[in-house]
Amino acid sequence: MRVTKKAVLFLVVGLFLFGCSVPKGDSLQAKRDYVYQMKSETLARLYQEKPISKNKIESAVGYAVFSSVNTNLLLLSGASGYGVCEDKRAGRTIYMKMFQLGVGPGLGLKDYRAVFIFYDPLVLNKFIDEGWEFGGQADAAAKSEEKGGAVGAQGSFEQSIEIYTLTEAGVALQATIAGTKYWKDDELN
Repeated sequence: MRVTKKAVLFLVVGLFLFGCSVPKGDSLQAKRDYVYQMKSETLARLYQEKPISKNKIESAVGYAVFSSVNTNLLLLSGASGYGVCEDKRAGRTIYMKMFQLGVGPGLGLKDYRAVFIFYDPLVLNKFIDEGWEFGGQADAAAKSEEKGGAVGAQGSFEQSIEIYTLTEAGVALQATIAGTKYWKDDELN
């Protein structure tokens, strides 16, 4: 019975977070601008914190930037968000959504950004068209505005992708194995 109550609570929190992690705006263009602003701010922060990332993105075939809200309650974790993928070879922008479910010990809630760098055009196309990514992550984060810090790592089972994560705000201590679904945002594309 206790597990059922926790699972229901987790699902309610997850559904709430899913509603919170969508691009803001009253019009299609306002939502696109909101996503692009998130992308620009995230890349500026990444370049400041990890200067080598700028050269990696410039030499890559493409990259993607996502904003996500993650919650972890005991052995279950979930996240949802939105982002944009840039296919540099084709010169196209693809707006995307994401949802993640995972298992592993942890407790917390965090708002974070993820930057994917793609080195192989086939892997980039597969990500855009099929969108699955399986991986693991471990992190400890306690951050509010400019105070606090985060230590974390995220791995990909695909060697042609490099992933950086940046915690915006939240408190979390977790180690999870997760499956994440990325897909094209039909509304914004």
